[in-house]
Amino acid sequence: MSLKKYNEKRNFKKTKEPKGKKETSSHRLKFCVQHHLASHDHYDFRLEMDGVLKSFAIPKGPSYNPKDKRLAVMVEDHPLSYRNYEGIIPKGEYGGGTVMLWDKGYYKINYYDKNVLKITVYGKRLKGSWSLINFKDNNFLLIKENDKYANYIKISQFKTSIKSNLTMKEIAKKYKNK
Repeated sequence: MSLKKYNEKRNFKKTKEPKGKKETSSHRLKFCVQHHLASHDHYDFRLEMDGVLKSFAIPKGPSYNPKDKRLAVMVEDHPLSYRNYEGIIPKGEYGGGTVMLWDKGYYKINYYDKNVLKITVYGKRLKGSWSLINFKDNNFLLIKENDKYANYIKISQFKTSIKSNLTMKEIAKKYKNK
């Protein structure tokens, strides 16, 4: 089961994260991006594949500049229900910190082999064609393709959640005692 690592890393009596169970993929593949302020501030890029979310931690977040090559480290698969998760992972738990739902939408696969995944995303903030290129083990590069969305926006301009319209500080405050 591809969610075994996910479930083993979490104590569901302490965290509100969804339990990992494989689901049937839909005809339109989903994706999400979560801003995660844990031990290191980063973004998690998650792509629906085979009933789970294939997940990549991106330290600097995605970039709309095709010249930027962003490190994307593949981490454990997450359940499809994680695509709507926003809140706090308790301190001391795996990934402890604040999670903001930064973007979500659908994507299509344009090309795929063992080392290259080319996709087009249809999100509220993330748009257009992107490549994930494996260069060593679980290390990938996320690169914006040179399309009509190239240099479209700066990712840092978005400071609020697409789910709640809250900032990271407001999310932390809202979920602190829950």
